[in-house]
Amino acid sequence: MQITIVTVGKLKEKYLREGIAEYTKRLSAYCKLQIVEVSDEKAPEELSASEMEQVKRKEGERILAQIKPDHYVIALAIDGQMWSSEKLSSELDKLALHGRSQVAFVIGGSLGLSAEVLKRADVQLSFSKMTFPHQLVRLVLVEQVYRAFRIGRGEPYHK
Repeated sequence: MQITIVTVGKLKEKYLREGIAEYTKRLSAYCKLQIVEVSDEKAPEELSASEMEQVKRKEGERILAQIKPDHYVIALAIDGQMWSSEKLSSELDKLALHGRSQVAFVIGGSLGLSAEVLKRADVQLSFSKMTFPHQLVRLVLVEQVYRAFRIGRGEPYHK
């Protein structure tokens, strides 16, 4: 399976880079993982609603440019479905079984995802009703994908 994570912005914190590198290494036994960073749109701290939409639209165009037609797209969105780790594992297994081996997870910028990206998504997934920094979500996502593969193969890790 090919897992692509399309994410807005560069990862700045060393501890997050190191954590993601560790899970990327672990995931190499289960899938091909690619992380694609698209640039975030520079914007002042205070934005009007229309300016926020414009920022999300521009970031969304960059995201959509990285998504292939055959990608099954899982967009991380606060209003998305909440899955357990077991459900994520089951969904990835079902996709593989049905020949959908190209999966793209999408993480938006600090303002979230544009309507166009959400429309392209096959499913919207939420990790919590809480808001997390999008850089931290990247680490949580790679850990959960790793956990999902371990669960799917009945391997110890998940508790």
